[in-house]
Amino acid sequence: MQHAPSMQRAIPAPGFRPVAGKRAFEEITEQIRSQLARRFLRAGDRLPAERQLAEQFGVSRNTLREALRSLEIAGLLELKKGATGGAFITEGGGGAAVAGLADLYHMGAIRPQHLTEARILIGTEVARLACGRRTREDLSVLRHNVEAAEAATAAGDVEGRALINYEFHRLLARAAKNPVLIILTDALMEMTRHFVERVGYMPNRYVMPSRRRLLAYLREQDGEAAAAEMKGMLQRLQRFHLAAYEKKR
Repeated sequence: MQHAPSMQRAIPAPGFRPVAGKRAFEEITEQIRSQLARRFLRAGDRLPAERQLAEQFGVSRNTLREALRSLEIAGLLELKKGATGGAFITEGGGGAAVAGLADLYHMGAIRPQHLTEARILIGTEVARLACGRRTREDLSVLRHNVEAAEAATAAGDVEGRALINYEFHRLLARAAKNPVLIILTDALMEMTRHFVERVGYMPNRYVMPSRRRLLAYLREQDGEAAAAEMKGMLQRLQRFHLAAYEKKR
């Protein structure tokens, strides 16, 4: 979870209303979410002290803490202890969404076929967008990632190579400059990691040559070629991993 900026914005006391009922903590979370949606609260803001908030909502401090904890789990708040602590609005990362999708995979609601299909669809468009939006810094980071994967391969570190390859997709999504695609890619990579650890790794002779071609298309900003390269690679991965999955069933 991301830390609040060191410089906090001075905000007036939010206009929270007293709540009542057995599900009072849900009403509290709804009011805070509403303040966020209306931009009365923004990333880095610190909510009033716990005692003041409890008085505003007309609830016990235990009920208030339950509501704040649920917003922390959702990734909207960071709760910090100490003299400079409190409840801070986070930068709005997608950690909760990633964890939620990973949970669905572990429960079986997302099957390997769903996962690999989504990887092809999203990965292809991420590669296309990244070609037009990447910076020189993005390209440098991606190149270093590929070099690290090649070094892991030379050292015989199959698991390490796989982790570096997952990071390649995360970096590529960041180069595409779309926060929704970043969150989805992070979630897909987390699910893919668990899936591949179960069924086995694809031989490197297919992966690294594709990475090098993709880097060239990114340098040239050839979106169509990059999309085709990524789609072809992910389709090969899909066939390999689903076949391995069927053997292990």
